[in-house]
Amino acid sequence: YTLSYIKCTVTLALLDAANDRDSVVQEQVRKSILTLGKQQPNKVLSMCQDYLVKHPKVRHYFLLPRSVTTRPYPKIKSVISLASDEMTRSKEVVPDWQQAASNILVAVGNKHINDIMEEILSKFQPGVLPHFFVVQTLASLSDSNVYGMVPFLNAILGTMLPMLGMAKQDNMKWVFSSALSHFSESILEYLANLDKAPDPTVRKDTFSSEIYAAYDILFCSWLQSREPKLRLTVAAAVGSMSHLMAHDKLEEQLPKLIPTIISLYKKNTEHYVISKSLCQVLDASVNMGSRVLETQIDSLLTTLHQQVDTHTAIYKKPKVPQLVRYLSVTYMICFLLPPVANTFPDRLIVFVLQKLENSNERNRMGSLAVLRHLINSSGKTESFFFFKNPWRASVLRRSLQVKQRIVQVISAMAHHGYLELEGGDLLVKFIIQHCALPDTYYVSQRPTDPEEVTNEALRSMCDNTLHLFTTTVGRLTDVLWPMLLFYLTPGQYSNATTPLCKSLILLATKKRDAQEPNFYIDFNEQGGSHRDLPFAGHPGWTHPHKVSLFTLQQCCNKELVKKQLQEILFNARHSDSTEREGVAVGIGLCARSHLEATLAKLDDFGKSDAFKKASGIFGLLKDKNDVDIEKMKSTLILCYGYVALYAPDDLILSRIDSDILRNISKHFNTKVKKTGPGEWTSRNSRHNYFTTSPPDSGTRFSDSPPLCLPLLKDFIKAEPPDAMRTPVRHLVMTTCANLMYPFILVCYLRLPLFPQELYTDTFNALQELLRNILTRDLTPDGLQSVFKHIEAWLSSNQDHERERAVKTTAHILDFYFSNLKVKNMVTFHNLGALLGRLAPRCTDPNPLVRTAAIDCIYRLLYIQLRYEGFSLDHKDESVESLITLRERLNNPEPSVLYKTCSELIISKRLPQQQLNTLIFMLFEGLVDPQSNCSRASSVVLNTLLKNRGAGLQDLVSEMLEVLHIRLQMISEEQVKVAVAQSILILATQHLQTVINTLISYPLPFDNWSCEMWIALGADSNLASQIMEMLMEKLNIMVPYVDKKESMMRSGLSKVATSHPLAMTCALKEMMLNGQSQDAVVSLFPQLFSSLLVRLGSSVGVSLPKDINTNSIRSDRKNSPKMAVGFDVCGVAVEALRILLARAQLDDVVNRLDQEGAWDKMKDPQQHPTGVTLLSRAMARHAGPRLPAIVECLCPCLNNIYECQRVTITAFFSELLSHHVVTELMMMDVLMNNMMERISDPCCTVRMLAVRGLGNIAVGSPEKVPEGWGLLAAMSSGMEEKDDPGKHITLEAMSGLSKVLVYLDKKNVHLLVVYIFMKIKPFLESENDEIRCASIMLLGNLSKFGSGEPVFKDQIHNVLVSLLLHLNDPNLQVVKACKYSMRVCAPVVGSELITTMFQNHLHEDKSLHYGEFINDLTKYIVSRSPLNTVTLFPIHKLIQALPDTL
Repeated sequence: YTLSYIKCTVTLALLDAANDRDSVVQEQVRKSILTLGKQQPNKVLSMCQDYLVKHPKVRHYFLLPRSVTTRPYPKIKSVISLASDEMTRSKEVVPDWQQAASNILVAVGNKHINDIMEEILSKFQPGVLPHFFVVQTLASLSDSNVYGMVPFLNAILGTMLPMLGMAKQDNMKWVFSSALSHFSESILEYLANLDKAPDPTVRKDTFSSEIYAAYDILFCSWLQSREPKLRLTVAAAVGSMSHLMAHDKLEEQLPKLIPTIISLYKKNTEHYVISKSLCQVLDASVNMGSRVLETQIDSLLTTLHQQVDTHTAIYKKPKVPQLVRYLSVTYMICFLLPPVANTFPDRLIVFVLQKLENSNERNRMGSLAVLRHLINSSGKTESFFFFKNPWRASVLRRSLQVKQRIVQVISAMAHHGYLELEGGDLLVKFIIQHCALPDTYYVSQRPTDPEEVTNEALRSMCDNTLHLFTTTVGRLTDVLWPMLLFYLTPGQYSNATTPLCKSLILLATKKRDAQEPNFYIDFNEQGGSHRDLPFAGHPGWTHPHKVSLFTLQQCCNKELVKKQLQEILFNARHSDSTEREGVAVGIGLCARSHLEATLAKLDDFGKSDAFKKASGIFGLLKDKNDVDIEKMKSTLILCYGYVALYAPDDLILSRIDSDILRNISKHFNTKVKKTGPGEWTSRNSRHNYFTTSPPDSGTRFSDSPPLCLPLLKDFIKAEPPDAMRTPVRHLVMTTCANLMYPFILVCYLRLPLFPQELYTDTFNALQELLRNILTRDLTPDGLQSVFKHIEAWLSSNQDHERERAVKTTAHILDFYFSNLKVKNMVTFHNLGALLGRLAPRCTDPNPLVRTAAIDCIYRLLYIQLRYEGFSLDHKDESVESLITLRERLNNPEPSVLYKTCSELIISKRLPQQQLNTLIFMLFEGLVDPQSNCSRASSVVLNTLLKNRGAGLQDLVSEMLEVLHIRLQMISEEQVKVAVAQSILILATQHLQTVINTLISYPLPFDNWSCEMWIALGADSNLASQIMEMLMEKLNIMVPYVDKKESMMRSGLSKVATSHPLAMTCALKEMMLNGQSQDAVVSLFPQLFSSLLVRLGSSVGVSLPKDINTNSIRSDRKNSPKMAVGFDVCGVAVEALRILLARAQLDDVVNRLDQEGAWDKMKDPQQHPTGVTLLSRAMARHAGPRLPAIVECLCPCLNNIYECQRVTITAFFSELLSHHVVTELMMMDVLMNNMMERISDPCCTVRMLAVRGLGNIAVGSPEKVPEGWGLLAAMSSGMEEKDDPGKHITLEAMSGLSKVLVYLDKKNVHLLVVYIFMKIKPFLESENDEIRCASIMLLGNLSKFGSGEPVFKDQIHNVLVSLLLHLNDPNLQVVKACKYSMRVCAPVVGSELITTMFQNHLHEDKSLHYGEFINDLTKYIVSRSPLNTVTLFPIHKLIQALPDTL
């Protein structure tokens, strides 16, 4: 007990000392209290709490949040209340104190989340901007207690959304952005651990709409802030929110979002947050399979590469610490590239390789760093292996620093198995080449720069790398053995002998000890495959020229080489085909070691006199001379072919265009008058240039199609079109097959009809070509490479072209099926594309095309079955049913054809992954030139969508976009109807996605977008769902934002937000469909109220300059021409008009048309008048519909937008002037609402509310005596100070005049003098209406003041004013005066005056003012007692009378 007492005493003393001015003392006190708090947390916390309650002005920062949760539960609420009050006591932000209080709430929230949320949410109310730390605390709670907070977040977000538009200060924008970021992270963590979550039914789409609405404000407004800290916080929030956005929304935002985040790199020096945000956006887009990302990849890669280059530059600065240098280089690579690399590996590699060609060393270093990371982070994949043609000559000329990075890249590739793939030997060759580098410095020299990469350093690195390959990368053993042996003998590798021998010894020992069979090498067999022995088994290998040239390649004397080449070329017997072959092969071999000399001599030979025709007398030998020249040209071209085949790859590729093809094309310019052996032998030689290469070397000419193709086409053109006597066409087809150039299909398909024999020969040759091409690549890719050249002809306008195309397709499919051998489970990935092209042809006008098309589909489905594992002879019952359908296709009746198409079993047999491609191919078929086929496409398409559309969620947006494009091109009305049906089917299956996509189309909607919305109104049930969803969004989304008009002006203007505007347009279009009538009638109250509220928030609102910022269509963005005549308020008015018409309220529409109400509703000044006319028409012609409308509108009277409250109040105000509201029992509801609006912040709303209360006397006078507070409420309207135009006062006086008629004296007795005193100042108002209303009210009060002396005195006081206003310029004021003086006369107390007023002061009779005043004055002077009360007003009257009297 004593110890506890001492601790309490010490604690109390420490609390007193906690505010010491010395910060050291404060810190020591804090530590001491913390120590005591750990021992007795409840006691210490109670003392702290009591101390704070007793000393509210004292601020302590030593509370123990971690121990709060150990307190007994009854006391927890008091701690929560104390911390909450301390946190929000000051409206200003006091970071230290308020943060400490917030920390307590967060700590308690870890165990008592419900109590905390009850307290926090009481200070987080709709329509009121919360305290900074209230939002901060919610954000911190979402981090510390994920499972407790996430269930509250949906409601919190719903409350927060309107607050975002109210936040004007940067600090509030910052805290809201930070909170949204924390909320998003918490939701993602919750969803990632649903197995541990208390509510596993929570889904991402629970939060998607709220997150997107918040994103819209953050991205469109806040991200443009000039405050760097706010920009970074918003960027972080956007990144986190991207994972929670609906896929279609994120997809439409990516084209703007990614460039915007990228642009932040230039505006901010802190790149970590930007990079993290960008990475999150990329992850989200990749996870959903974004197609838009591909369009952004180029700019994205460029920016990321620049960042890598920047960090690479930091890496090279010697003063930067080594760890920082390393992190600077690897940060951007490791953090940002994986999402891109995993999705677009080929694009990324091509981009990086292009950057490698850049002359800037920093770019190259960065590119190599990226490559190394990608190789280390990815698995071994064929598509990722980019080194089939890896290092060109330009790489060998680069700096040693770059080469050092290249060696690192190759080392990484070796460890991941890339060197085992094709091209890996060239990478090993690169290492060996640099193992043979000469020394940079002599032995006694040293580099001046310690950072310099010398030959010695690079050579040592390559030696170590080769040794590493040999010892640690076991998988490379078969790659290196016996390859390394071939580098021992060439002279250029002499410096690499030592590391080569070391590696060979290690390899040989390993293989010998393991007794591997390939330890022993058969060099004859190796020579057949290795480039050093390319002629083993070649015909004519022993030809003298070939042998001598083979020897010549080992010669180092360049002059001797040139001399021997010249002698061989000029002395060869060119007419001897064997010798010509030997010379060509030998020269190709010689080019391996002496490429420059060989090409130079071939060029000289082509320019020599031997190729010139003889002239003069020797021209008599012209024919012989021509033949000899043709033979020499054959030799020359054949030589070029073998040079291209055998020269080193890294040297020859750059010379194909400049030296080889250019020279060949020169020598093709010959004119032979007759077809003979010389001509086609020469051409044959030209073809040998291509065809002597084995098939797998065809890629060596892939860089040179521009020069190859003209040559091959010239061969075809040189042939007679009506005869086929030479094998030239066959040779061209063979060449095309080797080079994978099936352009010859065009030549065949375009030919007009010709003799059957020639057709058969040509068709057989074509089939042979196609079979050869398919044999080389009997895979789905190989099939597609052939079909892509045929598919364009399937929709030709010419019958014979379509027929040939379909028959050719049938042939290649039969060949493919017969020769297909499925060893592995390979996907027939292009099945959908092929079926999509062929299915529409089943209704082609040409019966032969129809039959061939069904055969193609039949064969395709069996090919698919083969890939699924079925045997060649398997028969599928459903596929066999196509045979029966084929017979029915002989009937040319369109209805039969379409029904047959709908029965195609494509949808049943097609794998889900192929469905996507098929559908998009059918979309293209909608615009087929043949109307039968376009209709067939629509039939098959809708059949597919009905049967399989439910699984196409991710493609809905893209499908709708394609349909939108196709609608612009479709001329067939029947196809348009089918497209509308397609949209309806998609909406039935994926309603939310369809709505989100169509809403995002550019505004104003074009004709085709409108057609799509109209189509959705065709199904009444579906239309009801869509309308309900749109109205729900309309009711919660921000209708407009306040933006500064310009830099020169200080005012704000209302600018519409795009989504609510688009939803209004959508409702308008849907209601144009006559079939939507049932839906409109059933939802009429909700639709009417939503559109009326939307109308109110559209008045005076302008279109944004960037109206289509959120559009998914970039071609219509920011186009001012598109928005001409497009008005925000006009859209709402038109939608309301269409609604009334569709609900068959023609009387209402006609009445409003006659009164010009629509234009008044759009005019900001006359808007209440227009709404009043609408209300009046509804009350007269649509009374039974009003109760439900009023019920829907009542909650909207509390909206934060005053424009909406003005509209609703104007509508209700006019309703009160009609007795129908009493009949339908709406009076109490409407009157109570008007009473509440009396205190509205908006003076227009207050004015309309007062008017409505006055209207009760018109519509339901019997209810006036029951409204006890009615008189007081309206009387208060005359006291308005915030009423510049006195409109509220005017309505109050006018309303009182109406109400007083139906009240008894007992109800008004106490307020008569009060009201009279309020009226007096307005009797002399300059406003005619106010004067008139005040005088009328004075008259109406008179019946309640009779017999009251005070009232009599007041009448005497205003009598002069009334007499003067009898001559008022305003006729209405004169009438009011006559009325008031008549009814007030009895109060004056003189029967004669009363009689005089009653006889002369009639509203409809004229009055001679002068005579009346004279008579009245004489009477008063002569017959009335001259008391003070009477004389004073007479005196004033005489002074005020005009001189003319």
